[in-house]
This record gives sequence, C-alpha cells and structure tokens, in this order.
Amino acid sequence: MHRETQSFFAKQMESTAEGKLARAYLEDRGIDKSIIERFGIGYTPSGGDALLRALRPKYNEKFLVESGLVSRDPSGRLFDRFRRRITFPISNESGKIVAFGCRALGDDQPKYLNSPETPIYSKSHLLYHLDRAKDALRRSDFAVLVEGYMDAIAVARAGISNVVASCGTSLAEPQIKLLARFTHRVIVNYDPDTAGQNATERSISLLLEQDFEVRVLALPGNADPDKFIREHGPEAYVTLLKQAPPYVDYLIARARRMDLTTGEGKVRAVNFLLPYVQKIPNRILRSEWATRISQQLRVDEPVLRAALSKAATERRSEVKTRPELVGRSAKPAERRLIRMLAESESFREELARQLDSDPIYLGMETERIFAALVAAGVSGGPIQASELGASLEDRDRRLFFEILFEESNEATWEEAQSCLEALQHRRAERELADVQRSIEANPAGPGLRGLLERKQELMKKIAATH
Repeated sequence: MHRETQSFFAKQMESTAEGKLARAYLEDRGIDKSIIERFGIGYTPSGGDALLRALRPKYNEKFLVESGLVSRDPSGRLFDRFRRRITFPISNESGKIVAFGCRALGDDQPKYLNSPETPIYSKSHLLYHLDRAKDALRRSDFAVLVEGYMDAIAVARAGISNVVASCGTSLAEPQIKLLARFTHRVIVNYDPDTAGQNATERSISLLLEQDFEVRVLALPGNADPDKFIREHGPEAYVTLLKQAPPYVDYLIARARRMDLTTGEGKVRAVNFLLPYVQKIPNRILRSEWATRISQQLRVDEPVLRAALSKAATERRSEVKTRPELVGRSAKPAERRLIRMLAESESFREELARQLDSDPIYLGMETERIFAALVAAGVSGGPIQASELGASLEDRDRRLFFEILFEESNEATWEEAQSCLEALQHRRAERELADVQRSIEANPAGPGLRGLLERKQELMKKIAATH
C-alpha cells in the first residue's frame, strides 16, 4: 500500500497544476528534478480524498485506516491524512517504504505532519536516509545526525552520504542502537533554535550512555544545514564539518553563556554540565572534563573535583552550593567600608591610611576594589567613581557600582571603626582555621608549641571582638 501510495504522490508532483507549484517551491530551494526523483519526493493534493479514491478499490477500510494514510472522522467518514503537502517517503533499513513525512505548502499548520505509529512503522526505531547511508557509514565510520528530511537531503547533496535524520527533535535509544550497528562516532548538527539546542543536549546525553564518540556542529548565523548549504555552498559546510569540536567544547560554550560573574552563576553552569560528566564511563576522560571545566568557568579545580566527586558518590545530578565553589559575597561591613572610602570626604583619607598600614581586606572577594580605593584615598585627592570603576575588571566594577547605588544612611567615624573591627574579627577566624589545620597535619612537629600559643592568642582576640 505504501509503495503504491509513493507512486501516486510522485505522479501528482509530475502531472497536476498543484504539483507544478510544489516543484517550483522545491526548485527555489535548490531541489531540481533529479533530486526529486532520487529521493522519491512527491505531492498530495488538497482535495482530501484523491488518495482514498485510488486505494479504495484494492484495500478494505480496516487496512486503509491501519496504514495511517487514511483517517476517519467522528461521523465515520474516511479522508486522506495528508493534503496539500510535499511528501518524503520514509524507508526502513532494508529500503521498504513504511511511512511518509509531509511538509505543508504555504502557511498551513502543522508545518510537518508525519505518519502515525502503525504495525509497520515506529518512529523511534527508524532513522531517515539510513537505507541509503549504510555503506557510507561503514566506510567513513562516522554519522552526521541532522533533524529533518530537508537537512538530510541537503547534506547528502553536498556529497556527504553518511547522513541520517532523527525525524524530529528527539533522538530515541532504539535509534541510537540501530546506528551503533554501523558506527560509534557521530557529529550532531541539529537546528540552532531553542528546540534544536535542547534536542542536541538530550542527544549527547543518550549517545554518551551508549559509548559514542560525539562531536557537535553549531553552524554560524543560526542556520540549519539546509539553509547554510544553500547560502554558502557544500564546500563551506564540509570544511566546518571537519572542524566540528568535541561535545565537551560545545557544552562548555553553552555553559559560558550563563552569568559567571557570581558564584551562584558558576554553580548553575557546573550543574548544567554535571549530568554529562556522570555519564562518561572512562575515568581519564572525566578527569580531562574537570580540568577543562575549571579553566573555562574559572572555578578552582581541586574544589570542583571534590564537588563533582561528592555528587557522583551520592548519585546527585547537581552540586550543592559551597562557599569555596561559589565565591563569598561581599559582607555588610565590606560594603559599608567601600561606600565610606568612596564618599565620606571628612574621614576618607584617615580610613584609607589605616587600611594601608593594616590591609585586613587581603584575601576577600572585594580585595581589588579596596586596593584601588585605598590607593586613591591615601593620595588625598578627590575620588571619581567613574574613573576608579574603569580601572577595575568587569566583575569588580559591577560589584563596586552595585554598592554605590545601595540606599544607606550617612556614615560616621564610629561606624567605620565598627566595620574595621568586624573585618579584623574575620581575619582572626581565618587565621585560627589555618593554625588548627597545621596542628592537625603535624601534631608532633617541632613547631607545635608555637602553634598552640598562637591558637590561644587568636581565640582571645576573637572572644574580645565578638
């Protein structure tokens, strides 16, 4: 029935007025008569029962409906499932037509309409163009995975026969197992829209589970393969295909689009990547991942490794927020002192001199902001916030202006002294923690007595400033 339907659709494309309009549309997209014949592209007219009238004398209603080619309305009337559409025959691995994918001609919705699940067709168990691509897949030992029929045809026309399409935005595990019979190397080249990006990420995850080597081609200009090849030519596409980066680089590039200027943003980026890390069975590859992520996201590598390891051990799909990973936010005392150094003309210079002689801000997230303000303050001249901000890196500049725009009361010298004491208290706590670690690391060492004495001093200082 499907073979006869294919002949019917091909005849409609060739001999009817509507078919001529469809041919003109395809020719405008670079698909000439030879390509139409090569891929069996046809046309189904708008009448609504042309195919039904052709098939009805040969097949009973039960088979017509079960085929998915004919539908039944609530009143029981039969009609053609596909109307006013360009048709793409979908073949199984052995080359037998089992379904059709149909594209609307004009603005009809949905844009693409496929055959439903039938006794001979299961979407998740079939890859478009695989019947033609089998030999090329074996020769090249890699597959180009695209989203739809037009993309697959465009790539095949570009001379890349080892292309298959998932016929939609969701790659299924049976399709991956089918592809694994021919190769375990894939270049994913889905559409650049949001659905395509999400489908790319899902496909990577599934392919990794089946031990595939995966690369990803994201074409420039937000172009899908069909559009890119039409506008830039096959040679440009082949060049980019050869340069397609490993999936690691693609996903890290996606993660870097998140806001990495805050610790919370870094955690979101790491959590975006973590599910893919957990699916890599090879320990060496996982180690390489951790190094690449830490470099690209500017996260401390030992801290990242510990977070990833703990998440993997606990079978979690995300890392928990940790101060070492996310970075410390500027505490109220820091923020008030920064505001005073920038705006309190009556005692700004004296405050800057105190911090210059005892730089208790060292090691804080705001260290570079303090250093710039202290250097400007001890000079005794006016401070121009815009000029000072321009001297800072992006993240520090944003934090600096964020603090300046906060609502606050007029500062006093007494408040400044209280903030200094808070920072001294925090410094003593950090030093106490370092001393305690040194004691635990070398409990019988020659410097133990000095460490214990320093511990007592720090504990007294912290108690006095609490």
